[in-house]
Amino acid sequence: MILNMENVIKRFGKNLALDYLSLNVNEGEVVGLLGPNGAGKTTGIKAIIGLLPVDEGDISVFNIRQDGKNKEIKTKIGFVTQEITIYEDMTAKENLAFFGSLYGLQKDELKDRINEVAKIIGLEERLNDRPGSFSGGMKRRLNIGCSILHRPKLLIMDEPTVGIDPQSRNYILEFVKKVSAEGTSVIYTSHYIEEVEAVADRVYIMDQGHVIASGTLQELIGRIKGDSHILVDVAISSETQRKELLEIHDIKEVIIKNNQYHIIVPGGVSIIDKIVTVLAPLKIINVNSKQPNLEDVFLTLTGKQLRDEVE
Repeated sequence: MILNMENVIKRFGKNLALDYLSLNVNEGEVVGLLGPNGAGKTTGIKAIIGLLPVDEGDISVFNIRQDGKNKEIKTKIGFVTQEITIYEDMTAKENLAFFGSLYGLQKDELKDRINEVAKIIGLEERLNDRPGSFSGGMKRRLNIGCSILHRPKLLIMDEPTVGIDPQSRNYILEFVKKVSAEGTSVIYTSHYIEEVEAVADRVYIMDQGHVIASGTLQELIGRIKGDSHILVDVAISSETQRKELLEIHDIKEVIIKNNQYHIIVPGGVSIIDKIVTVLAPLKIINVNSKQPNLEDVFLTLTGKQLRDEVE
């Protein structure tokens, strides 16, 4: 086990940011961390790294208790932050050299490692250019490169694809799969649930500072496999109709997104006629049903749309 958190509590004044948070990460495993804004994901990550002391509970990384002071832990963790943390007045090579030196790499080892990492992140032809001329995706890749120069055993990626193009996003997802296959453990957070579906071996869903569900993708979907998911597109959605739908006995949850009603009902229950009656005044465009996925699990458990909170 690379990481183990047991009943971790963190308070900021009267606000309980982490509420008996427990999770673990095994060697070579990609763990997805999902949760709406304010769920405690970033606070938990800072506690893992040792940037934030906790009030109660235990955190061990590489079987060493995390107290924020142990250099051995720090030298084995790579951290890709939400914000791009590179220096635009330095070349890509100078950025890599600077961050590599912070981890203790020197001279020939650092030179060789810069060349290796440049190939991994696809910037070997741009090492002498300053990031100011890079696209958002290239800056993200350089940011990742700066975090892996020291060959971390645990790589934490906090929203690594925000604001980049689809090609760069795919590049990063393939990178995560590659380093995991080579033995690096990865914690991956994202507001794009499909990214977590693509790379994670296990998923933790957080809300209000604690884990509300965890497991493999199949295990989590299995928790709602008995539910049916009905999608109804309308011309103009209304909160009034959402409340009316929730008054129907067999309807478990209703989420509105982009003039589409996502309605969750128990499997085997036929209430399309009731749904159509409620939504008919809104001019129904299409009615469909689909197999549950990780987003359905998230919506069912939290009642919140993850991506809408950052757009």
